[in-house]
Amino acid sequence: MSRTVFCQKTQTETEGLGFVPWPGPLGKRVFDNIGREAWQQWLAHQTMLINENRLSPLDPKHRAFLETEMEKFFFGDGAEKPAGYVPPAD
Repeated sequence: MSRTVFCQKTQTETEGLGFVPWPGPLGKRVFDNIGREAWQQWLAHQTMLINENRLSPLDPKHRAFLETEMEKFFFGDGAEKPAGYVPPAD
């Protein structure tokens, strides 16, 4: 049976994640307070950050940047789009 959490991002009671998605205290905080839908939104945003900023998830500085952005996305005022980002045309 899936677990439910009160998602701090969407402010709804929703299905929780099945695993801790990030190492350390932030991963535990996300696991305890973020739902699957909000996590999927983060993954899309993270992909955009990686692509637009040409980040490598293997680079410790880039991982630290992504962790900071994740914390802002879920628990802060929201993460911003990269400078100069233009959404794809439909």
